[in-house]
Amino acid sequence: MFRIKTWSLCAVALTLLAVTCFGADAVPSKFYKLDFVVKEVEGSKVLNARAYSMTVSEDKLQEHSMIRAGSKVPYSTNADGSQYSYLDLGVSIDCYHVTEIRDTMSLVITADVSSIVQESAPTSAAMRQPVIRQNKWSSGVVVPLKKPTVVFSSDDLTTRRQMQVELTATPIV
Repeated sequence: MFRIKTWSLCAVALTLLAVTCFGADAVPSKFYKLDFVVKEVEGSKVLNARAYSMTVSEDKLQEHSMIRAGSKVPYSTNADGSQYSYLDLGVSIDCYHVTEIRDTMSLVITADVSSIVQESAPTSAAMRQPVIRQNKWSSGVVVPLKKPTVVFSSDDLTTRRQMQVELTATPIV
């Protein structure tokens, strides 16, 4: 009889422990739509804009979300133009550690925007090597929910243009 009571007591204790452990994590994760707009701006005029979206959550199991959009561009690796290699150009955006804090969102963003600079004078295909324009940013940011916010910007080194990354974070209900 003592063994039955001890067994029952252990079973009840294990059940309570399991409910306590799993019950704490049973709160469903919140999900958010992140809308990124990569803009090329001169003065106050937007010259070019591209939009990218992803869905993220506060779930610790989904710590990393990413966007990849671009092209593999061939370029000659020798003087006669008979051998080629490829460059990955385009947009890469990575998001980590998403957390809502009141009416704001905290997250870490890494962004890489790269493209070929258009040549003004034509040259022979064998002698042409691409000139790459690249902007890279990585930082923790805090943005208000439902409000477009410029999270990164940098000046072009050769023009008066500026590259901007804008983020709008919207809770998904």
